[in-house]
Formats: sequence, structure tokens, C-alpha cells
Amino acid sequence: MSRGPRFAACLLFLLTAAACGKKGPPVAPELRLPLAPTALQGTVDGDAVVVTWTNPGTRFDGSQIKDLTETTLYRREETGTGPPKVAMSASGRVVGYEEIARIRLDSPAPATVDGAVVRWVDRRGLVPGHRYVYVATATDAEGRSSPPSERRFIMLLAAPEPPADVQAKAGEGAVTLTWQPPAALSDGNPMSGDIRYIVLRGAGAGGLTPITAAPIPATSFTDSGLQNDTPYRYAVRAIRTDGGATVSGPESAVVAATPAITTPPTPPENLVAVPTGGAVGLAWNPSRGRPLALYSVYRAAEGGEFERIGTIAPERTTYTDRDVQRGATYRYAVSATDETRQANESARSNEVTVTVPR
Repeated sequence: MSRGPRFAACLLFLLTAAACGKKGPPVAPELRLPLAPTALQGTVDGDAVVVTWTNPGTRFDGSQIKDLTETTLYRREETGTGPPKVAMSASGRVVGYEEIARIRLDSPAPATVDGAVVRWVDRRGLVPGHRYVYVATATDAEGRSSPPSERRFIMLLAAPEPPADVQAKAGEGAVTLTWQPPAALSDGNPMSGDIRYIVLRGAGAGGLTPITAAPIPATSFTDSGLQNDTPYRYAVRAIRTDGGATVSGPESAVVAATPAITTPPTPPENLVAVPTGGAVGLAWNPSRGRPLALYSVYRAAEGGEFERIGTIAPERTTYTDRDVQRGATYRYAVSATDETRQANESARSNEVTVTVPR
């Protein structure tokens, strides 16, 4: 009698399996679970922890997931320094961890989702000096939840204040930045740990993005290879590392600079002067290598200082000075000014000295 119910259940299972028409053994339910999320990372940004991870694209049986609906982030707060608690799933939750975000992939805000990568900013109840352990899971449309991801633990450090007195000096195709180290930590304590810096840049209406490949220890940076006459905006962030943990402070005040050509054009060459009755005619070879705005003609009385007496269009390389006195001796020179925003003026040409006939 005791074997009757068990035998009936087995017979019902065999009849159901035969009726489905599928060949081969049935797939064990656990093989249809999504794989665990991967690449879980966490960084401290000011008073928040930015957590990112990659959702799975396949299941344990190797099939693709086309119906992933949500992903869940869990956190555990610890005050010790030992190994973090093991993350194990039970009844659709991670035992010993607090659920802090359940993100629907069709409406993820305030999280952001880029392809399979999810980004969540955790600001809730964080305490400097405590350690936080994060894991994530993914769930499909059938409610099947993946195992927890690899654990990632983050030590919450107090962030440094922004760098002070940021200065930007424009050069030719470059901008040189200088700044002072932060005065203190965000919690008011003196600075401690290793402090490095990230430089951010923006052009036009766009936002600021990092331009240093890695945090730098120096308090100056030259940004080269820039477009002249284009305005750029800059800010600097301090990065603190202490006890193996790292935190990024807020951005400094934004400064602006516009690189420009500062090298003057070449001077005109082979200036010659031909005096005639009541006038002096000048001629020269043009400045080379850069578009010009004008030529300037300079004159000095014998023993006196040069004064500019006229300007002419860049396509001309001759000038007639009619404001002269017969019998007087004059010195002449010519310079070139380019078309740049800086209006760079060249050195003067060779000098020539003439005496106007009586």
C-alpha cells in the first residue's frame, strides 16, 4: 500500500514526458538560470559609491538570454577588516545582504544602462571609515534569478576638498595649468594618504572629461596639441588613496583659456630706399610663411627713435614717404603683422639710411 502513490506519480511523469514529443532527457531547471553578472566594480566619488556591473547574456546551459527583465544590487556594511561575508542565494535573495536597488531594465532610472552595463550611484546611509560589500543578481521574465556576482568591497574614505587656485595660461597650441593641493578632507580632518590629480577638459558646449590617462602627482599640467583660437575649459579633481582604498574629490572651479599663435611672422627682407626731390621711395621682399594683415613703415630722424609713419595692405611691398625735408637724413625699417587674433608683429627689417636731395 505504501508504494501506490509513489508508483502513480512516476507513471504520470513518464506519460507526460512521452506526450511532449521531445527527444532526449529533460533539462534540469537549474541549467535555465541566468549566469551571474560579471565585472562588478565600485569607486568612491565624494560621498557616494559608484557601482557598475555587466548583466549576463547567457544561461548555465549556454543558451542566450532574450528576456532579462531586472537586475538587483545588494550591499552589506562591515566595520571589520576580515574577509567579506560569503554571498549565497536563498528564496530569491542574497543571505546576509541588504537589497538597495531593484532595477527594471525597461525603465532603469535613476540607474543608467548602456548595453549590458549597469551603473548605480549609492548614497544611502554611507559612513566614512566603514567597508561596504556589493553583489548583484539578474532575473529573467520567468522570475529565475542568477547566483550572486563576485563580491566587491569598498572602503569609504573621506574625500579631499577640491584643488585650490587653479590657473590656466594659454600658449601656442597648448594650455598650462597650475593649482594648489586641497587644504583638508571633506570631514574637516587634515589631509592624509597619497594625493594625485585628474585634469578635465571641455570645449564648446560639451561637458568636462578627463584628459590625464592616470592620476598625476604633480600640481601642474600642460595640455598640448590644441587648436589655436578655440576656447577650452578646465577643472581638476584630487584623488586620495589611503590604506588600499581610493576616493575621488569634487571638481575644482572651472577656468578657461584660448590657445593662440604667439610666434611672430618673419620680418620683411632686403629693404631699399631711393630718395628723390621731396620724397623717399621704399621697396622690400615680403614676409614669408603666414597670411598677413599689414605692413608697418617706421622712420627715424638721424639720431632719433623710430616712429610708425604708415601701414599698407599685405599685397603691396612698396611705400612712398612724401613727408620729408630736403637735405635731411632719415632711417627706415619695415615690419609685418599677421592675421591671427594676437596680431603678432615681426621684428623689423634691415635698416636703410638716406639723405633727401636739396
